[in-house]
Amino acid sequence: MSSRGRPRTFDRHQALQQAVEVFWERGFDSASMSELTRAMGISSPSLYAAFGSKEALFREAVELYITTGGSGIWDPVHRIEHARDAVSHVLHATAIAFTQQYPSRGCLIVLASPQSQGTNSAIGDELERHRNGNRDCLEHRLRRAVDEGELKASIDCNAIANYYATVQHGMSILARDGATRQELLDVASCAMAAWEALTS
Repeated sequence: MSSRGRPRTFDRHQALQQAVEVFWERGFDSASMSELTRAMGISSPSLYAAFGSKEALFREAVELYITTGGSGIWDPVHRIEHARDAVSHVLHATAIAFTQQYPSRGCLIVLASPQSQGTNSAIGDELERHRNGNRDCLEHRLRRAVDEGELKASIDCNAIANYYATVQHGMSILARDGATRQELLDVASCAMAAWEALTS
């Protein structure tokens, strides 16, 4: 039986990568459909046929970004033996990841979110879920260190996770504003200098 419908004449993965670039630079609200179709090299009907909607395209773009850009930051956290080293890895890997391109654009998950009165609250909620997931990753690693006796039971794992997540988010903004890799590495080193005070 012959397949029905016109075959796609574009590389879906490559088109999605181009969509990531547009959303990364422009954010969700500011990225227009004309910018997306032009960057992806496809027509508007082809975009809708392949991805369904701008919202669905963005969600796929975020998943691609996470697997290709964010995995090196977060995936090793639970495999690193000591909690301090795991947190240090997050911050130092962030400094490197956020400055791989010029000009630096920081983190898509942090910077692409719609404003509080944006056109799509569901997209804002989804990006918030991703950011909270990263913060939770840090807290879970700290709680494991407490359970294993590496850290004192009296420490505030929630507060410490919030602190380091906030530093990481701030590094994204610094990168977008033109901070160099060394400047971001210096931020990471300063934040880690607080570790003893936070965990004593």
